[in-house]
Amino acid sequence: MKKLPVYVLSFFALAVLFSCARTEEMTLAEIQALTEQGDRSLLEKSVSKPWDGGSYVAGRLGGTWQDTILSDPKTFNQLIAERDGSSSAIVSLMLDYLVDYDATLRTWTPRLAFFEIETDSRRGTLTVHYTLREGLYWSYYGSDEKIPVTSDDFVFWYNEIAGDPEFSSSGYGQQWCTMENGEEARIECVRIDDRRFDFVFPRIVADPLLATNMSLCPSFLYKKAKAEGGADGVKNLFSVDCDVRTIPSCGKWYLTEYTTAQRLVFRRNPNYWEKDGNGTSVPYYETMIFQIVGDMNTDYLLFRQGKTETFSPRPEEVSDVVENQKDDYTVFNAEGSMGAQLWSFNQNPKNASSPFYGWFCTKQFRQAMSCLLNRDRIINQTYRGLAEPKYDFFPPANPYYDETITLQYRYSPERAQSLLESAGFYRDSTGIMRDSAGTAVEFDITVPSTNSVSNDIAMIIMDECARVGIKVNIRQTDFQKVIEMLTATYDWQSVIIGLGANLFPSQGSNVWPSGGNLHLWHPLQKKPASEWESRVDFLYNEGCYTNDFEVAKKIWDEYQRILLEQCPIIYLVRARSFFAIRNKWDLQNVYYDNKNGSMLEHVFLRSE
Repeated sequence: MKKLPVYVLSFFALAVLFSCARTEEMTLAEIQALTEQGDRSLLEKSVSKPWDGGSYVAGRLGGTWQDTILSDPKTFNQLIAERDGSSSAIVSLMLDYLVDYDATLRTWTPRLAFFEIETDSRRGTLTVHYTLREGLYWSYYGSDEKIPVTSDDFVFWYNEIAGDPEFSSSGYGQQWCTMENGEEARIECVRIDDRRFDFVFPRIVADPLLATNMSLCPSFLYKKAKAEGGADGVKNLFSVDCDVRTIPSCGKWYLTEYTTAQRLVFRRNPNYWEKDGNGTSVPYYETMIFQIVGDMNTDYLLFRQGKTETFSPRPEEVSDVVENQKDDYTVFNAEGSMGAQLWSFNQNPKNASSPFYGWFCTKQFRQAMSCLLNRDRIINQTYRGLAEPKYDFFPPANPYYDETITLQYRYSPERAQSLLESAGFYRDSTGIMRDSAGTAVEFDITVPSTNSVSNDIAMIIMDECARVGIKVNIRQTDFQKVIEMLTATYDWQSVIIGLGANLFPSQGSNVWPSGGNLHLWHPLQKKPASEWESRVDFLYNEGCYTNDFEVAKKIWDEYQRILLEQCPIIYLVRARSFFAIRNKWDLQNVYYDNKNGSMLEHVFLRSE
């Protein structure tokens, strides 16, 4: 019989402890000790190699990179891809953006353009001057045609696509500043010449590069489409039915083949601007193939069969992946993620006739739900102990992170019941929780159907809520449908989802202000629906326009405290992550950490 690692045994013991009424053979302290021992074993058998800001060694050309994607892209059009993660991931491989932020070094670096920030204190304005690199081209696979990238490729998209309300671009709201008198003024994007363009801010802002960083577009195609067909002409460009070789690239890759439900094939772009010390453009491997796998179980199976290059194991797969690496692959580990999944509740008045609307709009109810969120149980049962609770709002990498500002509504079923009672809820003689009108408290949690971890978390929440008489139903839904529910139909109740990490306090301009199109619990408010949201809007606005760190810190401190008190979203845990890569690749240029993820841009084949 194969000997189970301590890591597995500890959780087997934990499962037995909570699933039967026999006498405990181990104390909770002993189980915790075994868990920690298993955690250490996994970390010792994997590699910690965070990005250190150093340089890369020059690599060699060659090889095919086998990868996976869970679902088919819905479009190859930049505008439409804004609302679809799988499409955006594919389109971005053929594009690039202006600048990059190194979260480790906390510095901005040029990509497609060099930048200069000019502040006019007398007029209270700010201008970001961008100058494009020389030798940037749009090109097509198998063709010698090269079309220069110009400032038009940014100015046109900013003004005529993202800046045109008819297109409903997610970038529209980011083009405006709230002035001191409360009026909105637009950030202007001005062409200077073929290589230079400016973003002119009507007032001084804290993070101008964050506000102006953007991908370029092939303006010579989108401009023609808009002129001839208006908004529909633009939206119809580059559908999934198009000949993918007609899509120009200025990024690392050309898309050369797409077979529905099967695969996408990319070829490296030798014209890409980023080059190593020998003058060779990255990436080094010549071909990249994405198999469309449909679910994460198939993804794991392909990796085990040696058919893909990398794999990011889910918590239940970590032990197996680490213990079986041998000489075939190497596993890297990273500390707890900067972001975290969250639990949120629909407060959109579109659902005002439903009982859950009144519950979710009640602060004490949301606080009670936070008190029913058993993070320790989630960490132990779902993440196998390889996570930590997320009680803060800003992650540690955020310059305004303050370890003293934390969530006060932590796991306590007793406090949850007390909070509910203070809001008029009560448990009847059968133990069912009811509101003041006598309606039994029952609601749904929606989770993406492809994410088993979210489903496991929802099951724990369902069980914990049942302990105080609340019935929770789990709804597994296609991820794209989840996005549609959150941004268009609003026909959801509660949801578990991730929104990324706010490394800058001003990130999430479409999420945290009440007028944002992804203000999750009630988007696109014409005016703040509550006093606390009005205060958050004010603080967010003030913080975005305050450069003095000490003054800004007071603003962002209050901002965090309000959101942690009101609980419109409840963060779950920061999971430690693992990443496996085949040893046929030279690992000198591979880095992995919680700020940057897996850094593979400079990976190349080992020499024989």
